[in-house]
Amino acid sequence: MKGKLLIVGFGPGSEAHITNRAKEAIAESDCIIGYKTYVDLISDLITDQEIVSTGMSEEVSRAQAAVKLAEEGKYVAVISSGDAGVYGMAGLVYEVLIEKGWSELDGVEVEVVPGISAINSCASLLGAPVMHDACTISLSDHLTPWELIERRIEAAGQADFVIALYNPKSGKRTRQIVEAQQILLKYRSQDTPVGLVKSAYRDRQHVVMTTLQDMLDHDIGMLTTVIIGNSTTFMYDNKMITPRGYQRKYTLQTQEQKLKPHERLKRENEPWALHGGKEESPSALDMANKAIAMVDQDKGVTNERSTYVGTNIESIFEVAVSPGVVNKKFTPQQMLVLADVVGDKGTMEYTINHQILLHIPTSSPETVTNKLTDVGFLLAPVGDVATMKACDFCDGEKFDSIPQAEEIQALIGGIDVPKELHIGFNGCAMACYGAVNDDIGIVFRKGKFDLFLGAKTVGRTAHAGQLVAEGIEPERLVPLIQNIVGEYKEKGHPNERFNKYYKRVKEIQGYQYKDVSPDLSIEPVPCAD
Repeated sequence: MKGKLLIVGFGPGSEAHITNRAKEAIAESDCIIGYKTYVDLISDLITDQEIVSTGMSEEVSRAQAAVKLAEEGKYVAVISSGDAGVYGMAGLVYEVLIEKGWSELDGVEVEVVPGISAINSCASLLGAPVMHDACTISLSDHLTPWELIERRIEAAGQADFVIALYNPKSGKRTRQIVEAQQILLKYRSQDTPVGLVKSAYRDRQHVVMTTLQDMLDHDIGMLTTVIIGNSTTFMYDNKMITPRGYQRKYTLQTQEQKLKPHERLKRENEPWALHGGKEESPSALDMANKAIAMVDQDKGVTNERSTYVGTNIESIFEVAVSPGVVNKKFTPQQMLVLADVVGDKGTMEYTINHQILLHIPTSSPETVTNKLTDVGFLLAPVGDVATMKACDFCDGEKFDSIPQAEEIQALIGGIDVPKELHIGFNGCAMACYGAVNDDIGIVFRKGKFDLFLGAKTVGRTAHAGQLVAEGIEPERLVPLIQNIVGEYKEKGHPNERFNKYYKRVKEIQGYQYKDVSPDLSIEPVPCAD
């Protein structure tokens, strides 16, 4: 049985503004996947569906989980606020499907359910600010280079668009809205009307009418949509109104119009149009050019445009490097290559996993990886992947378990998992590199292996893993670790840490879960795990 992906935009958040089709799609789904806040907003529509909710910036894992569940035959609702096709999940889900070779003919069915986008819902609270040509621009530069966003603001300002700014500001992104205001003040009067709408049609809705000059004096955050008027937008009785242009042709204060209906579309009554109000007849030059084009078409000749508007965007290539599984020593040549590939625009950061994390702007990742591997670096992907963290085996003197460590790295290192997974490996019972405090801890002792599972690796209540087995024979270790990681990869929820997965399922590969967390009473913090 084929599953189905229902990519649902549920509008601003109030049930009254959710479309009937969106409600139907949620009702007919087996599983609902979404950002935690969005799941809470539609809680009244949820019955017995399986819920997979994740935090901010986990969009890719949500899309991947949705596709996986649909391929298993389930009806999956992927929810977005506003419209799913406007800065929502629709495009990302399609991208994930394309990476998997999906086709509309024989792949899972996809339905995008439209919703009311923020530009529409916020405009309705302000009056009628979007009555003429308008555009939306997201100020978030987490995925889009700021140079490109800046160019778009500049172009929209020059073209006199009404502009809706999405994602204008956050705790860490504070400069972008200031830069946007300065750009627009080059093209707009400082008195240009601006509307600030926070949480439209939700419990904490807040609307502010202000001007382009004074907009930054008010509270602006991630839940705010900023609508900036064009050169004709005006304020009246606390309403923001952009004329459509009817006053050019109609008299709004009288019932009888100067122009009769049959006269209103005549050229002489539209001098502002492309035709300039004049009747046009093809010139000899136009006729000649048309004839040449027809001849060229018969000969298969095409006239290429000389200039295209486009953006050459360098992607940020992320990769983790280390000297090896066992080796912890960098050579001078390796350090020189690191400096070369990172350059002035990239960054390098040491991590607790004994790796250096590289962020490199490049359009040729293959060139970068070739340079790194040529000098002996071990490369690993970044993100929600399995990471092997072994000790140095006392500079290689305690070498008996090195083959198992290297085999685990070769077979498991870098594979995708629901949440970053750390596999600690210590070559003696001292466990001086802290393997017992990793998600999966392996300790070599007396020629055999001890296994620890489910450490809580973050937070003030972090603790070591549960000792689930002692004396595992060397030939059994690698297949066992493969099975444990494979089960977690297949059955774990997106963004679900390994210790939470173990606690939820109660058993992994025959090893029963036991709560080994310390009995502590600690005040929770806002960003707690």
